[in-house]
Amino acid sequence: MRSPIPLRSALLYWIKLGFISFGGPAGQIALMHAELVERRRWISEQRFLHALNYCMLLPGPEATQLAIYIGWLLHRSWGGILAGLLFILPSLVLLTGLSWVYLAWGHLPLIAGIMAGIKPAVVAIVIAAAWRIGTRTLRNGLLVAIAVSAFLAIAVLDIPFPLIVLGAALAGLAGGRIWPQRFQPGGGHPAGSVPAGPAVIDDDTPTPAHARFSPAGLFKVCFTGIGLALGAWLLLATVYGVDGTLARMGWFFTKAALMSFGGAYAVLPYVVQGAVEQYGWLTAAQMIDGLALGETTPGPLIMIVAYVGFVGGWTHVPFGPEAAVVGGIAGACVASLFTFLPSFVFILAGGPLVESGRGNVRLTAPLSAISAAVVGVVASLAVFFGQHVFLAGGQVRWQAVAIGAIACLALLRYRVGPIRLIAACALAGIVLSYWHA
Repeated sequence: MRSPIPLRSALLYWIKLGFISFGGPAGQIALMHAELVERRRWISEQRFLHALNYCMLLPGPEATQLAIYIGWLLHRSWGGILAGLLFILPSLVLLTGLSWVYLAWGHLPLIAGIMAGIKPAVVAIVIAAAWRIGTRTLRNGLLVAIAVSAFLAIAVLDIPFPLIVLGAALAGLAGGRIWPQRFQPGGGHPAGSVPAGPAVIDDDTPTPAHARFSPAGLFKVCFTGIGLALGAWLLLATVYGVDGTLARMGWFFTKAALMSFGGAYAVLPYVVQGAVEQYGWLTAAQMIDGLALGETTPGPLIMIVAYVGFVGGWTHVPFGPEAAVVGGIAGACVASLFTFLPSFVFILAGGPLVESGRGNVRLTAPLSAISAAVVGVVASLAVFFGQHVFLAGGQVRWQAVAIGAIACLALLRYRVGPIRLIAACALAGIVLSYWHA
């Protein structure tokens, strides 16, 4: 079946999304929902949530995986590959450039003011996105209870995210047998949205031929993905040595990608332990600054690995001291390649299996429960952000609180776009920083 949506139109949208996708995975998923489900009607609500539930189950950046999934449904494997690449390319280029500026020129008061204004806006974007996703996902009291339990488990009891996912899946598996009606895939639309006409990929649209499961297709994707990863690592190990910085980065970020359940913040402790304490690619202070840069650039927050790779390549100079910038760029590219490659394999290999299970409540119930649990986890992320942005040494940062409250009002009440919001908050941060200088 040939997609009625021109590939050029899809590619233009994916590159645009890469430049405007602020607010972390919750904000990025909300942007995709507003554009692809509500406005363009490329995919229905139910098909969107079905794909999202699967991406939430996987390790890695779920928003990137969702873009790959939808691109694959619309335009086959190359559509998915290009959707994922265009989604992450702007953040890779921007973060690499910012890493170079950071290392070459250090900190400027102007940058500090911009970041002081943007951080409360990021908190507001996460809160608003969690609210909008929750209104779609939490369709009954049982799913609300799963979300609340997940929030308490991660925010209060500090239970690892993989265990929360496992617990939600088991709850969904049992609930799908006892109360199947409560775990039906969502098909409603958020309040205030009235989609015009059927979607290109609607609830009852047959699965395209290229998205149907076949053992040969599964083997082809897995063989190609593993072969690319292994070939790239062997090339680095052969040219620069097994103990070389770039080869070590390839192996380390592959492990990080396979452990990143629950998004970037779930895997950051592992990255800090390895990159800072074990390999010494950067200092703890540099890691904190990199996290701030990652929060204020579009794209998946896990793209902070590009910053880690750049600083590691810059400081460990695999190409010699006179080529520190080249070493940094190589480190950023290696870190990004080995972090994101598993996501492409997971979607292109597992997508047909997920499509074949659509409509079977016994298969979709665990995914529905996991989706509800992730709402609670995203809410805990908003709390985590808020603690670091609004509090400092036990003191309340009232300026940040004011900016965050106004940003929440602008998003939820007046539906201001994220780009305009972030620009306005950055300007406010600059004005306030110079006012108190």
